[in-house]
Amino acid sequence: MDWHLAQLNVARLLAPVDDPATADFYDNLENMNSLAERSPGYVWRLQTDEGDATALHPIDDDELIIINLTVWEDVKALADYVFRSDHAAFLRRRREWFERYGSAYLALWWVPAGTLPTIDEALARLAHIEQHGPTPTAFTFAGRFAPPDDGSPVDADVNDVCLA
Repeated sequence: MDWHLAQLNVARLLAPVDDPATADFYDNLENMNSLAERSPGYVWRLQTDEGDATALHPIDDDELIIINLTVWEDVKALADYVFRSDHAAFLRRRREWFERYGSAYLALWWVPAGTLPTIDEALARLAHIEQHGPTPTAFTFAGRFAPPDDGSPVDADVNDVCLA
């Protein structure tokens, strides 16, 4: 069976969507989404008719919490986009727009190629990390696992990336 990597990340904005404090984030969001879509290994991202997922508030119906749910061919493709493309500079600015999230905020997991994750599934994977830490069911960049057919840990070549 072929596998793809699903990823969910969650963030809580410092201010509402229409506040000047978040304007630079929103002004760049379309460019970052477009960059992702052009990146090698990109498969899919959750979006509404507006072209992103910021209108969705599946966590406590909190309008300041936004999610990003995507599918990639593998960990390397996602890591290249997140840490090695122009997205990295955008990521380094995250404290300008987001609070420190108090619990798990990132979940990675394998899905059969051609399968799209649901928001409920993604939130369950995030809860799994919160309760159990990284496992083959849901993991992070720092504690990765290979697709289910193999089961061995994935080489952690992005662990040296400093995102402090």
